[in-house]
Amino acid sequence: MLERTEFFAVLLAAVVALVIVAFAVVAGASAPLQAEGQAVQEPTCSEWTDGCIVCARTPQGLACSTPGIACVRQAPRCLKP
Repeated sequence: MLERTEFFAVLLAAVVALVIVAFAVVAGASAPLQAEGQAVQEPTCSEWTDGCIVCARTPQGLACSTPGIACVRQAPRCLKP
């Protein structure tokens, strides 16, 4: 069983990890907004990528994937005109 100080150390590590994940999620939320702006630049393209995310126009609206952990953004390119 963990001693009191060990318990608090583990608890603190877990809280810090959750805060880091929350910041990563918030930072990743800007990716679809960037992709949406790129979609406006290419109105005839139905699916495109920047090397990190793939976005597509669907009947329900714009749908984008989430970026990978270590992706490097490139110039957007159309996958399906």
